[in-house]
Amino acid sequence: MANGINKKKVKTGGRIKRTVRAALRGANRWVAGMAAALLLFLPCALPARAQGVGGLSSLSAVLYEPESGRILYEKDAHTPRPMASTTKLMTALIALEHCPPDMEIEVTAQAVRVEGSALGLRAGDRITMVDLVTGLLLVSGNDAANVVAYTVAGSIPAFAELMNARAAEIGMEDSTFVTPSGLDEGGHSSSAYDMALLAAEALKNETIASICAMKTAVIRFGNPPRDVTVSNHNKLLRLYPDAIGMKTGFTKKSGRCLVSAARRDGATLIAVTLNGGDYWNDHMALYNYGFTQVESVSLTPPELPALPVAGGQTGQVVLSTQTPPAKTLLAGEKEKLTVKIELPRFLLAPMETGEEVGRVRYLAGERELCSMPVYTASSVAERPVAGYWERLWDYWLEMLWGLLQM
Repeated sequence: MANGINKKKVKTGGRIKRTVRAALRGANRWVAGMAAALLLFLPCALPARAQGVGGLSSLSAVLYEPESGRILYEKDAHTPRPMASTTKLMTALIALEHCPPDMEIEVTAQAVRVEGSALGLRAGDRITMVDLVTGLLLVSGNDAANVVAYTVAGSIPAFAELMNARAAEIGMEDSTFVTPSGLDEGGHSSSAYDMALLAAEALKNETIASICAMKTAVIRFGNPPRDVTVSNHNKLLRLYPDAIGMKTGFTKKSGRCLVSAARRDGATLIAVTLNGGDYWNDHMALYNYGFTQVESVSLTPPELPALPVAGGQTGQVVLSTQTPPAKTLLAGEKEKLTVKIELPRFLLAPMETGEEVGRVRYLAGERELCSMPVYTASSVAERPVAGYWERLWDYWLEMLWGLLQM
């Protein structure tokens, strides 16, 4: 009897186990199906900045559209990190904002006592500021960075104060500048986002923009000065057809850093990566994604009405405005373009040619792209008003003429 009871329990237990396993297999299939369904819909729910780029080797990254200040992609973009020689964009900016490009500088022994990459300056060498900045940006000369600092501010700490003040003007809230070269010292650091702001500011300087775009350059320095050919360390200029330059950087602490810019069909983008491995491919991946998200659109001037003029020798005046610049829009924004013309109902004479009388505003949705002034295209003289005695004489003449007609 006991043996029979035990066999029944074993059979019953086996059936229970098989039932549980089947239920679990069904549940697993249901979970797997739900997961697959979620994966199908997930990309649609993610913001654009999380899609399309793939895995990056860099710890921090940002893809920035400088015209509107919009971020197209970001990865830990506000964490301060050592940024190595990308610092030299700030050094170059301050150098050319404080000194004329043709200013000749005599190199001091104190300035060239620095480790790391060098242009090869020696005490007593003479070099112009523009050639110094060229060596700074292309060869990444730490000696050139120090010469800039001593020339502009008299010391490294004083120059760092200028760097931090300029950073505050640009809006770089995550940054602390200590050295002009980017060598690790103190809390010298910035974020990917802040470096994108710096790059956008540097691109506005035509001299810096043209230097950064050079693959090679011939500069003069020495005692006496001699021609020296220098090559750009930024290989992205050779790897990516749309690249227009900026700056590389590396220290053991910072890892590989790169601030770059690219332009395609009138649209400019800025990419920044900090502490990366394969930063060339990181930047190309960012740009390949970014240029699918933006387009440069030409805006056209609207047809302006003639405005009525009160008290003038002519009853209206023709208006004119300037041709607006092309603007960078996100994909799909072109359909949201609107133009608003802001004008008074009438004008009072007199007026001169070229007087501003209104505005033309171009908008993409609620975002204003630009605002252009509206001018008078011609002058309008005031209509003369008769004086009291003149009007009285005219009145008597009219009465006399009336009597004569009787």
